Amino acid sequence: MNRLQAPSCRDAWPWASAQVAPPAYRDVMPGLQLVSDSLHLPFDVMRSQHAQAVRVGLLANSMLASRDFERAVDALEHITLGPFARGV
Repeated sequence: MNRLQAPSCRDAWPWASAQVAPPAYRDVMPGLQLVSDSLHLPFDVMRSQHAQAVRVGLLANSMLASRDFERAVDALEHITLGPFARGV
């Protein structure tokens, strides 16, 4: 390093340029994300349909009813997907 140059981030922290995941895993990640999204899609559609029904006025605009609906969908998601279900 030249005295006139400012120290770079790589000089101070050599791990700053480290890769997040090995190349083999980075190639597989988009595919795994696609599978995960497709597994959760039916539950997202249920939530979206419920929200639209509330906005239109077909269902009551109630926080308690929304809570109960979300608990039911969450339970169904956990029963159906098991360890692949989303968690809080």
